[in-house]
Amino acid sequence: MKNQDIAISHGLTKQEYKKIVDYIGREPNFTEIGIMSAMWSEHCSYKSSKVHLKKLPTSGERIVQGPGENAGIVDIGEGICVVFKMESHNHPSFIEPYQGAATGVGGILRDIFTMGARPIALLDSLRFGSPDLAKTKYLIEGIVSGIAGYGNCIGIPTIGGEIYFDKCYDGNPLVNVFALGITKKDEIFRGYATGVGNPVLYVGSKTGRDGIHGAVMASETFTEESEEKRPAVQVGDPFTEKLLLEACLELFRTDAVVGIQDMGAAGLTSSSTEMAERAETGLEINIDNIPCREKGMTPYEIMLSESQERMLIVLKKGKEHIAENIFKKWSLDSSVIGKVIKQRSLILNKNGKVECNLPIDIITKEAPYYDREFSKPKYLEDIYNNFTFKQPDNYNDIVLNLLSSPNLCNKKWVFEQYDHMVRTNTVCPPGSDSSIVRIKGTNKSIAMTTNCNSKYCYLDPFTGSMIAVAESARNLACSGAMPIAITDCLNFGNPENPEIMWQFKESIAGISKAASFLNTPIVSGNVSLYNQTESVAIYPTPTIGMIGLIEDSSKIVNQWFKNENDLIILIGNTHEEFGGSEFLKLLDNNNDYKPPKLNLEAENNVIKILLELIQNGIIISAHDISEGGLITAIAESCFTPDGPVGIKIGNPQKSTITEDAFLFSESQSRVIISLDKNKLKEFESTLNKQNIEYYLLGSVGGHKLTVNNIIDIPIIDVFNAWDKSFVKLLDNNHG
Repeated sequence: MKNQDIAISHGLTKQEYKKIVDYIGREPNFTEIGIMSAMWSEHCSYKSSKVHLKKLPTSGERIVQGPGENAGIVDIGEGICVVFKMESHNHPSFIEPYQGAATGVGGILRDIFTMGARPIALLDSLRFGSPDLAKTKYLIEGIVSGIAGYGNCIGIPTIGGEIYFDKCYDGNPLVNVFALGITKKDEIFRGYATGVGNPVLYVGSKTGRDGIHGAVMASETFTEESEEKRPAVQVGDPFTEKLLLEACLELFRTDAVVGIQDMGAAGLTSSSTEMAERAETGLEINIDNIPCREKGMTPYEIMLSESQERMLIVLKKGKEHIAENIFKKWSLDSSVIGKVIKQRSLILNKNGKVECNLPIDIITKEAPYYDREFSKPKYLEDIYNNFTFKQPDNYNDIVLNLLSSPNLCNKKWVFEQYDHMVRTNTVCPPGSDSSIVRIKGTNKSIAMTTNCNSKYCYLDPFTGSMIAVAESARNLACSGAMPIAITDCLNFGNPENPEIMWQFKESIAGISKAASFLNTPIVSGNVSLYNQTESVAIYPTPTIGMIGLIEDSSKIVNQWFKNENDLIILIGNTHEEFGGSEFLKLLDNNNDYKPPKLNLEAENNVIKILLELIQNGIIISAHDISEGGLITAIAESCFTPDGPVGIKIGNPQKSTITEDAFLFSESQSRVIISLDKNKLKEFESTLNKQNIEYYLLGSVGGHKLTVNNIIDIPIIDVFNAWDKSFVKLLDNNHG
């Protein structure tokens, strides 16, 4: 086979191969082709997305490190920084659910502690196909077990996340994992290979043949043969990662480290070349010194292996013994495998022979990027603005069916698999608007959340993406946290399809507009393309992970009603907006309608007023209204950790909106709050000053969910419908 044919079989195009040959002035050998194909893959080079990613806001007064490093960093004061990032492990999790999800957790944790931070929290954002498919049950059980198995064993709590179901994910589930850590501002490390002559140290698990071509696989659409690619899925070992984490944090307390990077996608290839590129240096590596667990591994296999729990470290010359002693203490393999060189090249030697000599720039800076064609999807021609439907005969049945539907029912079966209390930092357990961890030694806490309504993004990617940002900020504000920064995970189909590229472009524009307006810059993230099987693409799913700062941990609020006779109030306006709603899905309406509109000024006002109300101790619960509308938010607020409580409410807007809109519309910028009736005047005074609309709905109490004269259900029946449906869904699905 000709070298060009080998390159094409590795995913490079003829034009890309020609660019490589022209740049280096010769034909690359087999090892070099493997390196170039991995680093020029979509997964590593972002060649279809970076022209649009440049439009995102990435700077702000709190930002210490934006995109381009292993993770983003924000300053929260008192010399403390928060390090966080979200990444995808979609393709591996479809092929091998347990290991795909587990190694997704391991990889994102390494991104955090590589920066010098101790990881303290995980979130996961999961998307599955139709819940009645046997394949879906298999994927749920495998992926949840993988996340739990890795996180629980390493001792990092998984404290929140989200799960959605839609048939668009039948052939391509999404596994997006978020991790957050804490470090001091003067103890941050970065991935730079600086200092000519400095030694390069390999540490962690031995290199095996697992994960070879993982980055290339993640840059392809699925076909019927995809499941044959199980060898391309890495195998994780959380116990080794725990040792690696502690050993690296101990090493950071010495003065031996110059730069450090984990071996993620494309393994040793990406870690070495990216560190050299940032420092404008080169690396010379002796392949013979790399610890391998399998005999006869070639330079090609060693450089492209994605074996887990491995790090590449540049040390100060003469400090090798410090690192080696620490890693020996933690029973970890380590070996000096090379050195930093002035020549800006990656040089690989084996048995005295040069196996690779490539300029760093051709691997990294000269990677192609494409401003791909885009066109508005034809399916949007059938999206309608207005619609009519027959008013339900029985609202009681609608409420029970809505709360027991797959996207709205209680997912406790999932988060009960996770140890969310390990390390004793968790302030708010899974189930409220935000997940919260305290920062020990201070009065501060960090709130975090993940959000994306992909149906909204399918119907209108610009508005849907803005809503993902806005809902995240609203979630945080409901807990008393000031939103400060974003990490994103942008999941889309095949970018070579102009309609998919249009979705991506519009989504970036929506995220950019909302993040700029709400002052929540994007500091890290991940792009995952080619999420489709054959010609069927997923809905555009730009998952937003956002963090917020709580200066005074005594001011934290959660979503649950507290006391008998507390008043229930709606902040924000409701409109007749059912497009993409769970209510419309329940009615089995075959037409698609435009999603809710979003007024960013109104959203920002609601966020500010919530923070003021919480800071002044006026309200005692807050819950944002999103999927399922007001009735779902009300019911979820009734389902307290101590058991369900009843409520009685009415529709104060009866003359301007229908009962259906009041109950089920998914209008944005709305929040349900509760307060002691003695605080009502103070509440009204605060909102009237800001000219924000609010409506007194009713009060907490009794044993029923009662709305006007149309809904009257024992609250225990409502709770059971919501609480037991997910387990029934799994139990009933035997394929």
